[in-house]
Amino acid sequence: MGARVRLRVVVKRTQLTKLVSERNQGKNITMSAMKAGMSRTTAAKYLGQNDVTEQPQVQHTWRTRKDPLEAIWPKALDMLHQAPELEAKALFEHLATTHPEPLKPGHLRTFQRRVKAWRLKEGPEKEVFFTQDVKPGDTLAVDWTDMKPLGITIQGRPLDHKLFHAVLPFSRWDWATRAHSESVLSLRAGLKAALGRLGRVPRELLTDHSSTATHQLSRDGSRRGFNEEYQGICAHYGMEPRAINVGRPQENGCCESSHGHLKRRIKQHLLLRGSRDFESEEAYDRFLIGVLEAGNALRTARLAEDLAAMRETPAAELPDFRETMVTVNNNSTIRLRKQVYSVPARLIGQKLLAREHENCIVLFAGTEAVAELPVKRGGNGAEINYRHVIGHLLRKPGAFANYRWREEMFPTPVYRAAYDWQERRNPGTASRRYLEILKLAADEGETAVENALEQLLANHRADISAKEVLAMLDTWRDLKAEWRSRPPLEVDLADYDHLIDGADDLIGGEEIGPLEASATQEVAHA
Repeated sequence: MGARVRLRVVVKRTQLTKLVSERNQGKNITMSAMKAGMSRTTAAKYLGQNDVTEQPQVQHTWRTRKDPLEAIWPKALDMLHQAPELEAKALFEHLATTHPEPLKPGHLRTFQRRVKAWRLKEGPEKEVFFTQDVKPGDTLAVDWTDMKPLGITIQGRPLDHKLFHAVLPFSRWDWATRAHSESVLSLRAGLKAALGRLGRVPRELLTDHSSTATHQLSRDGSRRGFNEEYQGICAHYGMEPRAINVGRPQENGCCESSHGHLKRRIKQHLLLRGSRDFESEEAYDRFLIGVLEAGNALRTARLAEDLAAMRETPAAELPDFRETMVTVNNNSTIRLRKQVYSVPARLIGQKLLAREHENCIVLFAGTEAVAELPVKRGGNGAEINYRHVIGHLLRKPGAFANYRWREEMFPTPVYRAAYDWQERRNPGTASRRYLEILKLAADEGETAVENALEQLLANHRADISAKEVLAMLDTWRDLKAEWRSRPPLEVDLADYDHLIDGADDLIGGEEIGPLEASATQEVAHA
């Protein structure tokens, strides 16, 4: 005889409800069990429970199918122990391509659940963030954030800039100013703007370990101290300088997270505006102020607590510039912060006061401003304006070939191409002929001369010289004057009125029918 197989009988909840109902009506167990559709033994078992309708739970300790990950899971565990940061999907894809036993795409979810269970049981510890109790008016956190991802343009040209961002951690009030770099000058201007808006000064100034605020004290960079100029700024406002630990940006989390919130607000206002292009940098600055004021209007209650705990700003304003004495060399240049700048030749030999702002350098002779220069970005280099020296180079054209800053004398690639053309066609007089063109650019406008050079370079038979460029500029001026002197065009709208009225219109000599006339009217109105 074969072995006896014991089947587990599944009893439905409706059967148990019926069993209880029949039993409550006074019927015996046998009759109640028969009415409920079960055996007397089963009925007696359930009636003996505290809750008759509760199904007895059987612990499930056996597999119902073969483990599909049995072959790869040991290898996956080894790799997870070696690199716990591995993501489950990437690991599954790797094992699917390297393991001899093929894996099905449907096994991915099972694999992800198993990796998650391993991380919960044996995975590495995660970083713990300790919630801080922030006191009102205690700290002003500052940092810079790059705005390139938002794609701001000025008249179609990308505006490469950063924002100096200041945040009060307690109220989340923030203010930002446009900056070109993470410099002390942008820090001065940004602090002046933020504290000027508040009218109050917090107890301490919190920043990261950028070179703007700190300098290296140890070879490995583990110890850093505050710069003298940064300490002077804090002393002026009566704030204590404080920096986060090296390599721990999360310690300035209030400012770091506010970067994302501010950029998101700016992006939303740009979408509402319908354009990311501005007519000028000043217009963009006004837009920023509007975005910041709108955000801060929602924080007035907690801001009042911040302001109540702060001191008033000092009476003397912190200047947003740095002053240095410079001497103009006989090559008509000055050297400032490892950069070389050209200046007008009339200033040669003079000792001047250079006032460095974030965006420009102003030179003073006494109290009189005598020149304004753009700020050179980057490392060592030169900012040479050809307009400062072109007149003197024309008198000494032989100096151009070996001029130290000759490459700075080509405003655009088109000018360089014009010089190369001269060297090929007129090697003996190339410098003089190019300098004549450059002098024309200084007098007539760089863009206009560049357009003329492009046309002359495109015409291989043309002679490229200052005379030819000037003749082309004169022709364009005459055409423009002639066009402006023409009387305005007179437009007669009677034909259009007749078309809209739809009265016996003719197209190609044939009369338009009612349907065509109606369609014509719709097109005309559109």
